[in-house]
Amino acid sequence: MSDPLARLTARLAETAPGLRVDTGPGTGPYAYDASNYRVPPRAVAFPRTADDVCAVLRACRETGVPVTARGGGTSMAGNAVGPGVVLDLSRYMNRVLDIDPAAGTARVQAGVVLDALCAATAPHGLTFGPDPSSHSRCTIGGMIGNDACGNRSVRHGRTSSHIEALEIVTADGVRAVADHAGLHPLNPADAEPVARLEADVRRLIDAELAPIRTELGRIPRQVSGYQLHHLLPENGFDLARALVGTEGSCAVVTAATVRLVATAPASALLTLGYDDVVDAAEDVPEILHWNPTAVEGMDEAIVATMRARRGPDSVTGLPEGRAWLYVELDGDDEELVAARAAELLDVLKARGRMTDGRVVDSAAERRSLWRVREDGAGLAARLVDGGESWPGWEDAAVAPEELAAYLRDFRELLTAHGLTGVLYGHFGAGCVHVRIDFDLATDTGRAAARRFLGEAAALVVEHGGTLSGEHGDGRARGELLEVMYSHRMIRAFAAFKEVFDPEGLLNPGVIVAPARLDADLALHTPELLPVTTLFTFPHDEDGFEGAVRRCVGIGRCRSDTGGVMCPSYRATGEENDSTRGRARLLQEMVRGETVQDGWRSTEVRDALDLCLSCKACSSDCPVGVDMATYKAEFLHRHYKGRLRPRSHYSLGWLPLTSALAGYAARPLNALLRGPLGRLLARLGGVTTERRIPAFASRRESRAVLREATTAEPSKALLFVDSFTRAFRPQVAGAAGRVLADAGIPTTAQDGLCCGLTWVSTGQLSVARRIMARTVAHLDDGDGRPIIVAEPSCAAALKRDVPELLGTEAARRVADRVHTFTGALTDLAEPGWVPPPLPEDVVLQTHCHEYATFKGRRPADLLRRFGVRRVDEAEGCCGLAGNFGFEEQHYDTSMAVAGLALKPRLDGIDRAAPTAVVADGFSCATQIDHLAGDRGVRALHLAELLDPAADRPGETK
Repeated sequence: MSDPLARLTARLAETAPGLRVDTGPGTGPYAYDASNYRVPPRAVAFPRTADDVCAVLRACRETGVPVTARGGGTSMAGNAVGPGVVLDLSRYMNRVLDIDPAAGTARVQAGVVLDALCAATAPHGLTFGPDPSSHSRCTIGGMIGNDACGNRSVRHGRTSSHIEALEIVTADGVRAVADHAGLHPLNPADAEPVARLEADVRRLIDAELAPIRTELGRIPRQVSGYQLHHLLPENGFDLARALVGTEGSCAVVTAATVRLVATAPASALLTLGYDDVVDAAEDVPEILHWNPTAVEGMDEAIVATMRARRGPDSVTGLPEGRAWLYVELDGDDEELVAARAAELLDVLKARGRMTDGRVVDSAAERRSLWRVREDGAGLAARLVDGGESWPGWEDAAVAPEELAAYLRDFRELLTAHGLTGVLYGHFGAGCVHVRIDFDLATDTGRAAARRFLGEAAALVVEHGGTLSGEHGDGRARGELLEVMYSHRMIRAFAAFKEVFDPEGLLNPGVIVAPARLDADLALHTPELLPVTTLFTFPHDEDGFEGAVRRCVGIGRCRSDTGGVMCPSYRATGEENDSTRGRARLLQEMVRGETVQDGWRSTEVRDALDLCLSCKACSSDCPVGVDMATYKAEFLHRHYKGRLRPRSHYSLGWLPLTSALAGYAARPLNALLRGPLGRLLARLGGVTTERRIPAFASRRESRAVLREATTAEPSKALLFVDSFTRAFRPQVAGAAGRVLADAGIPTTAQDGLCCGLTWVSTGQLSVARRIMARTVAHLDDGDGRPIIVAEPSCAAALKRDVPELLGTEAARRVADRVHTFTGALTDLAEPGWVPPPLPEDVVLQTHCHEYATFKGRRPADLLRRFGVRRVDEAEGCCGLAGNFGFEEQHYDTSMAVAGLALKPRLDGIDRAAPTAVVADGFSCATQIDHLAGDRGVRALHLAELLDPAADRPGETK
């Protein structure tokens, strides 16, 4: 057996029989992290235990295959990609093993996500100090690899300052513990090789004392290279801290004992506006005298992009300016902290650089502002004007007192090279993150980027700084270490790695014997797959290829909490079920290398299979990836000229079949509830675990629709979509009455369809015909608003119709579309007051409404109307149109429902009057499936507000 990969997998089958090892095109997402690089792995292993890691490293050593350890895959320097086996430690080795509140420590596996650790320690009043912006998906192992810092590094410093011990596996598969006093074997049988390794390290340090003392540890954020100064005699030979920041190039960390910090009872946030970032940096030394926990900076491009992507209300609380600082103070007493914040604000105003500033009192505003800063890397990657920017020089740091001078010179350097950079970062620690509009797709552009990076390295060294302040050197800056360090120091780094990894198999190409910084660039592509699409992708200059390129690996879709994205990842935990994983596979499809069968790819089809088409990523993703649209386009091309899945016919054509069903609704409903109905469901690829919703009769629909048209002169059209007409026409009647009561009398518009079901099943040619007919009817010179009760249909008219048709008529129609919530928010008469409402409401917001109609949320409207407590299920309901009705998706649908919706339904107090509101038909259907047998019925907001209703919404 000559193939190393075949020998490797065969060996692992013997030594670790339960270990999952993936190979082939499906590993495509692991060729990327959040950097500029693409290095396809030969295999991806998913260890469950440290013994699995030992087996992998021994097998790789035997076969000469490199190993790269990976956590959340959010590295911006190319530290988490490699050409051999990638170890995904986040999939299974992600537990908090122990918390010792008295000692203030926790023992965790390397793949545990930072937020999960902090959630576990919070009841004890403790947290982990370093807090990168990627805290919702970065792992402790990844933070150890990079020596990560975060927003509050002014107070808490780097990860290395919080490590008590590391449990490691060496390159030859030996388990050991590195702590403040050296290296110790976990197995007594390994005592000799572990002692020999420690002795070799001690000899190396003794021989290199002078350069280590003079070149390392000069400024707080000096992460570049290896942190060998922790091994100096005066520092106690702290091998645990020395291994932090080695980027998996010396050993694989499987677990760590970390030191925790107390959570402050009180804090205050100041936002300070400036004309530019240099002015902001000039104030940093003064601010640091006030012992802040955080001093964060950013420029106006990030804020503008956030507002464009998520609505103008997504960023509130910023004072006037074109650059801003966030300053956080903390303490034991709210009043004292507030007084300090006010005093600091006065001092900064007197200094005269600040344009304006304020203390942010609102908790909601603070959350909004921190989200802008935390999404900085993604927001800066694809700006509101469509421009793209890239990392590569995104992590330089200087001493804080040198920051303003460095920024001034750095901007001059950008200008001299004709480049533009979007600046943000940890200004209080002197660390500057910047994404630059490099041209990495052409030979000329790559050569220019290389020249710039060389000069940028020289500049930061001239200012006494470091190439990397927390992201590590990786592939992006390893080659530049010779600019920063002496040849002797570079040789010492190489000798240190050789002691641990003599064969150079651990994460090759970073720090020691680094790859060229312009090698393996993802944008250095062969001739791409010819792509012609039906969707127009108007926001992406390169069409579909540019759209899927939006994903730069930030990984917010791998978060378990916050926002709605990505429900399938939250249900399965699989990278290929995340928005990022799917986008990366689509990028591989366009490249045509690892995925060679283009639109016919089964690997891409399988990765897209569990996408619920919820569209949450189009809003929650910092770069605006819209996987629902990409999936629709892929399915259209994948099945073109071929037999489709049965559900594409039974559910995709539902608007047509449901219209016919209305003529014989009563006998048809009876038939569908019997054995023949279950047989028909199976034949149509529909799950038999759900009841098929009852069709409304044509007579019933017509009667209700007559009520929806008011006698007063109409101010708006009430678009009666296929779902409302077929399954709950009473919603149209209630909507008409509420809108009339709010001063928006309507005319019901029936018989048209938005085409959504054909879009979600990828039948785009049919969808275009349906949409064109609808647009022709609606674009008749009538400028009245179009109000749509069903949020998914409103979103289709608002976004899918203009992007699929690409006509001015379609855009005119889209501009007129409002959801029911949006109509009451924007069009209701001033002072209109609805009927009395329950004090408590459980709310499921439709994902398409959440993603498409920014700033028009049902929760805000209910609170405005006086509902005391709105318990919103933040997440997808799991049914998601056709998805949850398809037999192969039922289990995933229920798993998604269990994330947010089901717990809220289970928590309803039957004794208290509680309304359950869900405007989406699929959401209401899922609620009926989950809790209908307990008497819980979901109401449309129109039914809750209906002036003709008798105390609507109470759970009986």
